[in-house]
Amino acid sequence: MAKLTMPQMGFDMQEGTLVRWLKQPGDQVQRGEAIAEVETDKAVVEIESFHTGVVKELLVAEGTTVPVGTPIAVIDAGDEADTAQAETEATPRPAAPADPAVAAPAPGMPAHAGAATGPAAVAPASVAPSPRVQDGTRRPKASPLARRLASEYGVSLQGIVGSGPGGRIVKQDVLAAVTAMRSEASGAAAAPMAPATAPVGPAAPAPAVPVSAAQGSDALVPMSRMRQTIARRMAESKQQAPHFYVTMAIEMDQAMALREQLKQLPDVPPVSVNDLILKATAIALTRHPRLNSSLEGDAIRVHGAVHLAMAVALEEGLITPVIRDCHNKSLVEIAREARELAEAARAGRLKPEQYQGGTFTVSNLGMFGVEEFAAIINPPQAAILAVGAVTEQPVVRNGQLAVGRIMRATVSADHRVTDGAQVALFLQDLKAILENPLRLLV
Repeated sequence: MAKLTMPQMGFDMQEGTLVRWLKQPGDQVQRGEAIAEVETDKAVVEIESFHTGVVKELLVAEGTTVPVGTPIAVIDAGDEADTAQAETEATPRPAAPADPAVAAPAPGMPAHAGAATGPAAVAPASVAPSPRVQDGTRRPKASPLARRLASEYGVSLQGIVGSGPGGRIVKQDVLAAVTAMRSEASGAAAAPMAPATAPVGPAAPAPAVPVSAAQGSDALVPMSRMRQTIARRMAESKQQAPHFYVTMAIEMDQAMALREQLKQLPDVPPVSVNDLILKATAIALTRHPRLNSSLEGDAIRVHGAVHLAMAVALEEGLITPVIRDCHNKSLVEIAREARELAEAARAGRLKPEQYQGGTFTVSNLGMFGVEEFAAIINPPQAAILAVGAVTEQPVVRNGQLAVGRIMRATVSADHRVTDGAQVALFLQDLKAILENPLRLLV
């Protein structure tokens, strides 16, 4: 017998929440095959089996939070694998206990709705299998958070139309379905529905169902693990790093014209404005390495490579997948990799190595119509670039008034690592590159 334990995905990971089992007792599993989805403080990722054999027992229920290194499943990897599989198929799977015991959260650790924390959370009892697809019905595309809420409120995902990318069901869709079901059941405004299974013991409150503004009631929604981590890290960054901000306006007429020209080329993937910014940032950072640095005690580590992180908005918060060695990649390579990383992030398929190790971050809110903003530094990095929308504005060229397309870029920098003059020089180079965008192609 071999035990599968909660892996450590990231040097600072201390615990993880088991979102969904992809295998059930009796299923065959190969070494390297995905066996479960786990929510860390940064993303929901698939974990792989380290053994080949038959899944004999699941030790942790879906939604349970356990420390790193805790056994979560037993895999029969020996000669008795065939026997174990036969016994499992011949014996009906037990249902989940009606009143599962929930351990109290360990001091300093966040509580989770319906989930226990700490070693006491793991009991070698049978775990209810996750819903399977019956009669050939395809499993609906849904975010892990949406699946969890649907399970808590007893809502079927089959009848919900997703509003996320590619028709993916997200949190708001499930909550809207719950509210509609509540209204249909009562014929009028009624008290919020309780989850289908109420945990026993000291657990955090379940997510509250939003109510309409006409009712005038508040909705208390607990923070996800990702949101808790964002809150903690951003508060630490703002408290510990002395931020200062430098903004510069950049004329984007030539860059936008280049983008239109690239659209006409066959076999060239679409290049977005953000892709142009990423490439220009990587070039500028090679000329101003102090901004591509991090503080380590009383020393400054100047990174030799530009591992560019880009902020991607998810339902649960922000995540920053990393384009590694961005300074050595072409504009087309950056555009292709940026798209793949963004799609993987929104689908919850990012691996830890894909969102760790960034040396500088670009945050773009231009697609939302935001003209200018200042971002908070993502520690341990020394700076972050915030870019707004490209808008038509009056400009003066050769003493004449004209209409130009302007983008404002703001660098938030750590004054312990760099100074205003260095940031200004970086922005000057960034501006020169984007205003003469042929540099992006050489």
